[in-house]
Amino acid sequence: MGGTIARLVEQGHRVHLVDMTSGEPTPLGSPEIRQRESAAAATILGVQRTQLGLVNRRVTHDLESRYKLAAVIRAHKPEALFLPYSPDAHPDHVAVTRIGEDARFDAKLTKTDIPGEPWNPKRIIYYFCTHLRISFQPTFCLDISGQIEKKMVAISAYESQFIWNKSPVPEMVKTINAYFGGRIGTAHAEPFFTHETLGFSGLDQLI
Repeated sequence: MGGTIARLVEQGHRVHLVDMTSGEPTPLGSPEIRQRESAAAATILGVQRTQLGLVNRRVTHDLESRYKLAAVIRAHKPEALFLPYSPDAHPDHVAVTRIGEDARFDAKLTKTDIPGEPWNPKRIIYYFCTHLRISFQPTFCLDISGQIEKKMVAISAYESQFIWNKSPVPEMVKTINAYFGGRIGTAHAEPFFTHETLGFSGLDQLI
């Protein structure tokens, strides 16, 4: 959802990224390389980030992880949480989604040992990053035609993952964004899903 992040920042919203893990190990990466790459991508998109410190490939949906994320939610007080769409073949993605869903609930509770004041984000919105080869039906798509190039530059910041190995993933991502753009009559768009009903105060922003 890098295009959406860029667009929200351009619209004046405060967007905060949470790196759940370092992303390592990977074939060509290292903790130092991945730290540098993720910092570069965040700078390109114009956002700040928090590193939660969970262990890559071993992310577990447990109370400790929930409370760590709930503390971040209380610190930054988001109106919406964006989480990976499930189902997914990647166990870490599935665990992160469960952690995020429960941390949203945990963050609003009183009489806990979670640091900070209670806070309850209004929405959870799911972005598509699934490793399953499935067709998905989004609840809505966001036009990122004006942000697609910035998104691609941010993706290219992850050189160890996509550039050094000449990965087809960046082109695949752009093609998917073009497909969903075609669904709403724009050049590029990012798809999202929600379980909860969305409310609108007017129809002036519908494409």
